Amino acid sequence: MEIHITTPKTKAGIRIIPMFDDVKRALLDENLKQMEHGFTRSEIDGYFGFIFQNRFQEVHIPHLANRAIWRIIRSHNIEAGETGAVRLPDFSVHNLRHIFCTRLCKNEPNIKVIQEIMGHRNIETTMDVYNEATKEKKMESFANLEGKIKIS
Repeated sequence: MEIHITTPKTKAGIRIIPMFDDVKRALLDENLKQMEHGFTRSEIDGYFGFIFQNRFQEVHIPHLANRAIWRIIRSHNIEAGETGAVRLPDFSVHNLRHIFCTRLCKNEPNIKVIQEIMGHRNIETTMDVYNEATKEKKMESFANLEGKIKIS
């Protein structure tokens, strides 16, 4: 399988993505581990120094990350069947991205911020796929407006 990296053609394609403190710590820990055991040997389209690597010190291929998730789910569900524990549903890395964006929409009112973080070229993608106008959200919106708009 051949992997390529698409370099942004304009400055608009370059974005800053904030990260949680726990994620930053995990990445720094991984960097320290690689300093001890060796960095990835992979170079893709002139890029190198990738954070995630497999046991052969090569860059992770997205499809293999999904296969690892599926193996973990399968193992867990076999054990869950024997112990009566809760079974895990099938999901992929893309499902995790979708879950993150859905939760971001529930907690971040600025849709433009969400669009930038997710890298959606068109804001309609963010609006139509992820942003939900639930009954609770509509009621919350009007509760926040109460007393701020003069009716008479």
